[in-house]
Amino acid sequence: MKCIICKSKSEFFLTKDFDKTQYGFLMKDIGPVDYFKCTNCGFTISKTHAEMDNKKWMTLNSGFHHYLENNVVTTNQPPYIYQAIMLMLLAKNHILDFSNSLDFAGGYGTLSNILKKYLNINLSVYDPYVQGSSQVHYISKEELRKYDIVLNSALFEHLFTREAFDEINDLVSDFGFMIIHTVVCENIPHDKNWFYMEPPVHCAFHTNKSMSILMKQWNYEASIYCPSAKSWILIKKDNSNIRNKIDIINSELQTKYFIYKDDFVNYWMGF
Repeated sequence: MKCIICKSKSEFFLTKDFDKTQYGFLMKDIGPVDYFKCTNCGFTISKTHAEMDNKKWMTLNSGFHHYLENNVVTTNQPPYIYQAIMLMLLAKNHILDFSNSLDFAGGYGTLSNILKKYLNINLSVYDPYVQGSSQVHYISKEELRKYDIVLNSALFEHLFTREAFDEINDLVSDFGFMIIHTVVCENIPHDKNWFYMEPPVHCAFHTNKSMSILMKQWNYEASIYCPSAKSWILIKKDNSNIRNKIDIINSELQTKYFIYKDDFVNYWMGF
């Protein structure tokens, strides 16, 4: 199969069987999952998920999220409070303006609810599978348009078609920002027990190289990484001295809170 990021050849990587995991009951009608890895950029994808019909995929997602909401399960949840602090700092320093922003696939609205309640930052939320907190503003697919900021938290590991990735980027305005939280590795571990392969809805695993390629294909010229939030801000055009503003914030905080680079910031290795 061909890599959906760089179109190079992807080869068989490993097979994972979920029947002995806590999610085995969700996967009983799907069976073992085969993962393929790109020989060029290292992007790794589940061929099993990619060939799944939409009904089966939606059933798996709904079952997984319902199970998480109703059971005590130890998962690698996004660092929501650190993401909120990151966004507050960027807004207060006039790097981000949330007046035209979207939380794409925002789930039950956890991050958007924190932003609204504690920081007075309002995001519209779109999610094709769930609608959660009544405190945040959910919109339908028909209401989607162009936004100056499109945020997605713990989403890029759930997408298995190039169209799904491009759908998100197409919502970003010509001078906008995409904010991403996911795990990115230098090399994807050849380990079926790797923590990020544990959830059965995780079907795409990104490398620093694949993200750099994707960023260039989408015409982003720079990125910011926040280690505490484990999140990247992709920048279409740095027209307001963002690099200088980041240097000022780091100086004020007396730590390298943000990292700016004219490419994808290859910082977090996913371990």
